[in-house]
Amino acid sequence: MALWDRLKDSAQTMQTQLQAKKNDLKSGAFRDASMAMCALVAAADGQIEPVERQRVASLIATNDVLQNFPADDLQRRFNDYLAKLTSDFAFGKVGVLQTIGKVQKKPTEARAVIQIGIVIGGADGDFDKTEQGVVREACFAVGIDPSEFDL
Repeated sequence: MALWDRLKDSAQTMQTQLQAKKNDLKSGAFRDASMAMCALVAAADGQIEPVERQRVASLIATNDVLQNFPADDLQRRFNDYLAKLTSDFAFGKVGVLQTIGKVQKKPTEARAVIQIGIVIGGADGDFDKTEQGVVREACFAVGIDPSEFDL
């Protein structure tokens, strides 16, 4: 099976798992960590392309799990995290990873945030090494072994 096919299957499986846990994913910490993760993946290569913003906007609008929160609030939070990352990536990344780490004590939320990062990273069909690297760092921030997600 080609890498692209495995990635698509994995992203679809993760999306199904997220939907099954929708009712467990309503906390403010999950909301914030999810948008921080989206921003981190979008900015992973140091540039935020319009297509990356569109992927996140699409996720916010269509993802059943994120429907627990107002879309305009999610978009604002995503943009705030992106602004921190674009003004000073290294410093912004520290703050974003701290936000992601706030779900560490809730394993369901922690896994869901990592899964969202993988879904966003793979949305264009190319979950590149830079994106994988920031998702791996997020795994460490929430206390999950990255090998659990083949990272």
